[in-house]
Amino acid sequence: MERSNKKSYLQEKFKKYRIEIRHILVIFVILVTFQIMLSLIQKASINNFLDDTRFWYQRDSAEEVANLTATSLELIIENIDFSSRMDRDRERKIIESFNIILNQQILQQNVEKVMTVFQKDSLLYFIDDGEDLLNYLSKNVFPPGMETDRHQQVRNIYLNNLETIKMLEVIHSQLDSSNTFNIFVPLIPRGEYAGTLFMRIHPDFSTITETLTSGYNEAAMINTSLIILGLLTMFYISSYTVKERDKAQELLMEEHEEHLKEHIEHEKEMIFTKRIYHSHHKAEKIIGFMREDLRNLVKENIDEIKFRLLKYSNFVSRVIYDMKWYEPQVSTFRGPFFNTNINATLEFLIDHVFKRVAASRDSFNFVLELDEKLPNVHLNEYVVWEIFEPIIQNSFDHRGDRKITVTIKTEFDQQARKGVVFIHDNGNGIREDLLIEKEDGIKALFLENISTRKSSNRNTGYGCFIAYNLAKNRCGWDVDAYNNENGGATFKFMINF
Repeated sequence: MERSNKKSYLQEKFKKYRIEIRHILVIFVILVTFQIMLSLIQKASINNFLDDTRFWYQRDSAEEVANLTATSLELIIENIDFSSRMDRDRERKIIESFNIILNQQILQQNVEKVMTVFQKDSLLYFIDDGEDLLNYLSKNVFPPGMETDRHQQVRNIYLNNLETIKMLEVIHSQLDSSNTFNIFVPLIPRGEYAGTLFMRIHPDFSTITETLTSGYNEAAMINTSLIILGLLTMFYISSYTVKERDKAQELLMEEHEEHLKEHIEHEKEMIFTKRIYHSHHKAEKIIGFMREDLRNLVKENIDEIKFRLLKYSNFVSRVIYDMKWYEPQVSTFRGPFFNTNINATLEFLIDHVFKRVAASRDSFNFVLELDEKLPNVHLNEYVVWEIFEPIIQNSFDHRGDRKITVTIKTEFDQQARKGVVFIHDNGNGIREDLLIEKEDGIKALFLENISTRKSSNRNTGYGCFIAYNLAKNRCGWDVDAYNNENGGATFKFMINF
């Protein structure tokens, strides 16, 4: 009875996983196919590598042999005094030395031809005999029958690469269709070009290549067998734990999802809180101006103060609206019913906001260069205010103890239908690390909580972030910031009409 229960229990366990022989066979065939394909690809890659390496090594070894031969020949020539008369015994020893150099290399399996090339007038002479070479070097006499007609292929290669061989005095090697290297080595005894040593070398490394390829094939077969065996073993073992793993992953994903939702909500609340703080700070300053205007209200300035109070109150209304909504509707930012004059907004900001701050009167100069051709934009006037106000305030906050000049300039290109707003100052400029592009190509200056002010207040570093997001994401403008060559910084707003 107990054995029967145990058997039924095992059957139930296997039924849960529904593993059948055909599943194992399919996996086995797929793995074997992939491993064979991988082996073929690796084998092709190895062959390409061996071909490239073989070519490099063959050329290097061939050039090394040719260079050593040319060096030996140069040393013999340098030790011969051709100005003095040589006896017959001396000539015989020199001829034997030349013949050893010119003929001994041919005894090697890979060397097919060794000779020297000399040019006289328009003819090339090929000398592969020690006596003929000595006659040329000592008497400047070429033996008959040594002209270039017998070596037409070598002549063509030499003439086509004459500048490299003779003028630059460097080794030139060329591989022909039969995998044979034609190598020219300049002969420069006593520092002067005398001629060229030519060698035809056919390096053979097929034995090494075949040995490496055979070894790789054996290793690939063993590796394939071990991998397949290991994968099958892993498959059998993992099959029994897949259900528990899936359950654990499902619970983990649910927990992670809940945590992510809480984190997003927390981030939204933090950003909204910072925006409210920032907007409240701006509204406090404007309300202070309104109170001052009301205290100074007389009959003579009622129209002027009425105009300012209307602007101030509308801005405060905008601030209150920003405090109410985390994601305001697009229609509150832009639309055909808005018709804002950027020049007029900038003039109002300078004349009735920044010049009214007591601290700015002795530390700021403003220069306005406004292009009257700049068209109106279909944006909320107080959104435009929120874009430019923190940028101008940024120049004020980072001026230090010096008096600076802020130049605000607008331009309009009628053909391209593009407008530009520049805000320059001659202050301390922007730190270089803040001008480095970070996330999504955005400069660090425009990221959240980035500030150069020495303050522990977590709400600093938010003005440029708000200005960039409003201009780029809400209004569709392009924004950039950079340091001027003559000091100070520039913020550039590019507007497409």
